[in-house]
Amino acid sequence: MARRFSGHLQVGYLDCFSGAGGDMMLGALLNAGFPEEELRRTLAALPLENWDLRIRSCRKSGIRATAVQVRVTGEQPCRRFGDIREMLHALPLEREISQGALAVFEQLARAEARVHGCAIHEVHFHETGGVDALVDVLGVVAGLRYLGVESVVCSPLPMPGGWVECEHGMLPLPAPAVCELLKGVPVYGVRLEQELVTPTAAAIIRGIGSTFGPLPPLRIETVGYGAGSRERPDGRPNLLRLIIGCAVRVDEAQEVEVVETSLDDFNPEIWPHVCQRIMAAGALDVNLVPCQMKKGRPGFLLRVVVAPAESIGVKEAILRETSAIGLRFRREWRMTLPRDFDTVETPWGEVRVKVVETADGLVRTPEYEDCRRVAEREGIPIRAVYSAIRWQD
Repeated sequence: MARRFSGHLQVGYLDCFSGAGGDMMLGALLNAGFPEEELRRTLAALPLENWDLRIRSCRKSGIRATAVQVRVTGEQPCRRFGDIREMLHALPLEREISQGALAVFEQLARAEARVHGCAIHEVHFHETGGVDALVDVLGVVAGLRYLGVESVVCSPLPMPGGWVECEHGMLPLPAPAVCELLKGVPVYGVRLEQELVTPTAAAIIRGIGSTFGPLPPLRIETVGYGAGSRERPDGRPNLLRLIIGCAVRVDEAQEVEVVETSLDDFNPEIWPHVCQRIMAAGALDVNLVPCQMKKGRPGFLLRVVVAPAESIGVKEAILRETSAIGLRFRREWRMTLPRDFDTVETPWGEVRVKVVETADGLVRTPEYEDCRRVAEREGIPIRAVYSAIRWQD
């Protein structure tokens, strides 16, 4: 039975400052309040033998965390993706848990299939790793459901260098499957030769439908730390932090990302369409500014303001819809006045207005699109609609 903290949307934020492993995510959930007995009850449904689960409390850099270790004590069969799928379909658990776990394994199997150039049904999960993945994935999905987490946001993920040994031999880090799974996800490089994001963790993050960005507005209700099995050579704690809280509605982001590019071959005829597509991708504001390019060529400066969490989609829209071959971006702060929407009565029906709260009182501004529709419908000048609204001020 899922436990909810409140009647509002519960958000879980995966703060992956040291990367992410399936065991770290499971440990963070236990540390945040997912009962061990509930986890063991869920895992008892798995038709697995010759393994056990060790859960212990530990401290890293003075922070109390929970460490989870799956130990394989005997031989395990080679399980292909089809075997995993049948196993999950047959589990006597809530459908949301088994289907959620299957969505994660589908992500993992598709990534492995692309890396190895085989069909998805040919992907197999090697002995210990197969048990590890089943325990971690099922446990994380069940833990999120128990704690009532309905939406997950993940921080940008660190990408190290170096090598990792697996069943196929030595592989470069980040592991090829991780690179496949994290396509389109914000990542950053670190000078460390140690695996920081495992394929299982990357598959969980994608499979549970995470979005990506900074900590969203919320009221923190509980925090959990999951410990990794290895120490970092740079001395930083190998922990994953899970922050769970109630989503808080904010009208506008005050920290924004400004994305720019210079265009010397842009056709201004298509600008209305391009602007609409960039706004639909999540932009807060879009400007196209005439400018003088190098060698005296006239061109345009495209400037877009976007909330950091929405920047990936906006950047992709710019590169897709324009001739830009590169982008510049930076973080800035902004100050905005409180605003809301209202309607006013006109001779042609109700029209929306934006109500801005200033130091001198409320200011009403007609909404252009509403005024345009009324003018076209009634066959009157748009200035007449504006005048009717302003007369009421």
